[in-house]
Amino acid sequence: MEQKTNETLFKEVMGNYPTGVTVVTTTDENGVPLGLTVNSFASVSIDPLLVLWSIDKRVTSYEPFVNSGKFAVHVLAGDQSDTCMLFATKGTDRFASCEWKMSEHDLPIVSGAAGVMQCKTFKTVDAGDHTILIGEVIDIQNHEKEPLLYHKRNFGKIPDEFYK
Repeated sequence: MEQKTNETLFKEVMGNYPTGVTVVTTTDENGVPLGLTVNSFASVSIDPLLVLWSIDKRVTSYEPFVNSGKFAVHVLAGDQSDTCMLFATKGTDRFASCEWKMSEHDLPIVSGAAGVMQCKTFKTVDAGDHTILIGEVIDIQNHEKEPLLYHKRNFGKIPDEFYK
């Protein structure tokens, strides 16, 4: 029997860890909206309000996200698996295929999310093949919808029986 590599085992263990799903957006230096699907999202601090997420250094939007100084995190709603896939697919005009608007903080806000946190970049941390972006939350919207979950490469809402 072939022994699995640590990388394979890591992917299996992390893939079995259920997470929420977010879309993170910003603009480039010309004001063009950019966005990607992210599940490496977590809260950091209450005072000040800080959140974090990580971005792969190889993605084409890496420089704009790291250099823009701001970003918006959209906690996707349970009915937004199509939005999740849209922002995870390379080579698509993501913003032409969804409803969105520019916020008062000049950040692209995608419609329909369970919640949105607009942030100014607080700190970036080099972390292997990724960079961790820590943001200070400057605006919060809670639309009180059930979140979209990710587990073993599948997306869905929280099952009803979870609440029993």
